[in-house]
This record gives sequence, structure tokens and C-alpha cells, in this order.
Amino acid sequence: MSDEFNMSMRKFLKQVGVTSQQAIEEAMRGADTAGKSYAVKAVITIEELGLTHEVTGDIKGQE
Repeated sequence: MSDEFNMSMRKFLKQVGVTSQQAIEEAMRGADTAGKSYAVKAVITIEELGLTHEVTGDIKGQE
């Protein structure tokens, strides 16, 4: 793949990571999350290519 492709993908994925972390932290801020685990799902789609990619996991609240 080209350098331009790689750079644009890295830029997008960095934005996804940073903004997602900020949104999750904001949602959990002030909530009683101690000892709780939250199911999380991220979905990336590229409609023009027919791509849907789903990642699931768990995020544990702060003790």
C-alpha cells in the first residue's frame, strides 16, 4: 500500500482511538463504576466497500 494510504489510515485510527477514549472517560466520570465491567462494541463501516468491522470487549470501572 502507498505511503499516502498508510498515513491517512493511521490518522483516522488515531482519531478513533483518542475520541473514543475521551467519550468513554466522560461517560464514566462521576458514575459509580467500582467493581463493574461494561461490555463495549466499536463498529467501523465503509459503506462504499461493503465493509463492516466490529470489535467487542469489556472495560472495567475504576476501583
